[in-house]
Amino acid sequence: MAVVKASRRGPAAIIEPVDLGTAALVPDRDRPDGWTLLVDGVAQSHVDLNDPTYLEFEYMRKLAAVADAAGPSGSPLRVLHLGGGALTMPRYVEATRPRSRQRVVERDAALVTLVRRVLPLPRGADLRVRVADARAAVESTRDAAYDLVIADVYRGAQMPRTVSSVEFVTQVARVLGPDGMYAVNVADMPPLAFSRIQAATLRATFADVCVIAEAGTLRGRRYGNVVLAATNRPGGLPIERLAAAARRDPFPSRLLHDESLDRFIAGAHPMTDVAAQDSPKPPPGLLP
Repeated sequence: MAVVKASRRGPAAIIEPVDLGTAALVPDRDRPDGWTLLVDGVAQSHVDLNDPTYLEFEYMRKLAAVADAAGPSGSPLRVLHLGGGALTMPRYVEATRPRSRQRVVERDAALVTLVRRVLPLPRGADLRVRVADARAAVESTRDAAYDLVIADVYRGAQMPRTVSSVEFVTQVARVLGPDGMYAVNVADMPPLAFSRIQAATLRATFADVCVIAEAGTLRGRRYGNVVLAATNRPGGLPIERLAAAARRDPFPSRLLHDESLDRFIAGAHPMTDVAAQDSPKPPPGLLP
């Protein structure tokens, strides 16, 4: 373990090798109990141990909006998290929906150990972490096991092709209950070709799909995050609620659905295993 010298305002950063790179837990100088997790210099998660409902990253707030709308306010949910990081979303769900049954799939065992040691999980939470491949874990899950599946699976700064195809999405749809919801984070760059393909991929499987992103990202002005939500039931997405949450965000976003989603997809075709690709690499200079 390597420890970076701390300032007087807080603890030191913690830097350790993990199975898939080098992890750094960096204290947030503006929040006494806040930490940012980076892997190989790429920011993966932010956690405030004192306030798990505080979400620093804009895309996390979009995922949280889907979680908030996935059932009656405060009621427990059965949630599968694909990609663990610092367990930001599981902590959020436990804080907002106590007694939820949550399962997390994370490939990096050493990272899980580091996060558990430095950023303890809430006591009494029904929250288990499984070290496994996300796709294999979904394929081995029984039908209708979850109310909500949240996918934030990245290898470095790229979403791997194994979780981007129709075949994978079909498995996600299978493990959701009749009213279950799927939310996935996609990091993309102009002209959002990968996000358009992902929207088409979800539409090939789910009955109702929407896209949520900051307006500048949608206009192709910058690299950014696009969150997609889907459900098996026709008309099952709470569109107005999700759109209102997107508008309220400190960085207001737009929601695309029905005709506006048609225009966004604009002829993009679903991705299959045969032609699957990772999401694009971030532009040079964006990451360390």
